[in-house]
Amino acid sequence: MPYTKNGNSSARKPENDSERMKRQKTKEKCGLLIATALILIGIMLLAVPGMKFSAFLTVGLATLLVVDLLLGKRSEQHRAFKVCKLIFRCIVAAVLAVLICIEGYVISCGEQVPPDQHVDAVIVLGAGVHGETPSLALQTRINAAAEYLKRQSNVPIVLSGGKGSGESITEAEAMRRALWTNSQERNEQYLLEEQSTNTAENFRYSKVLLAQQGIDVETDVIAVVTNDFHLARAKVIATKQGYCKVIGVPAELPWWWLNGNYYVREAFAMVKSVIFD
Repeated sequence: MPYTKNGNSSARKPENDSERMKRQKTKEKCGLLIATALILIGIMLLAVPGMKFSAFLTVGLATLLVVDLLLGKRSEQHRAFKVCKLIFRCIVAAVLAVLICIEGYVISCGEQVPPDQHVDAVIVLGAGVHGETPSLALQTRINAAAEYLKRQSNVPIVLSGGKGSGESITEAEAMRRALWTNSQERNEQYLLEEQSTNTAENFRYSKVLLAQQGIDVETDVIAVVTNDFHLARAKVIATKQGYCKVIGVPAELPWWWLNGNYYVREAFAMVKSVIFD
């Protein structure tokens, strides 16, 4: 038997049942502590405007952790639960890998700078309106559109968005009021699409208005103004609606934590859009 410099056996002493159970209990306590912390964080995030998704996500992570701990505890007593724990972890790992890949695509689309080229039409996607006041998301889209339209002239501009709960005017009208200028020629370019209630309808109904202006979404270049985190999903939905040449014009929210919340949420929304929209 080999010896160390101190003359002790280098063979590791087998772990007895008492030590193994102690280590398992310590692991369970740490896991429950982390789960409790995640739940408390989730509750606090509910009080932050716009962070509801992150709140539910942290509670969901806490739930997954508790389930894993329960399966681990039961697997010590029943062999079948070892298989269940392995399957559970494989599913979680696979879903996480898919979401990470999607998130990478969402981020890459949001960081793309629109090329400095003339387009055939512009669509500004609507967002929430508080009474008659644009929400933060909508205001950033309006600002991005105003800046981008300085580089475009004599093109149809579709302001797309209907009226939802808590909105006194349509999102399209809120954008029209904000973008209204002293130029009658520019104002005549605004086309109001006031029926849509989601992104798929934004593109579906906007396509009708563009066709009336002689724009073919299959061949003409269309610039789409929306928030940076929303661009990837907007492009996917536009493609499903028959748009073939879409340029994204990103609008960034001012607070990084709010932007991060929506970027993470978009990975889940992308899955929904690909399957159902």
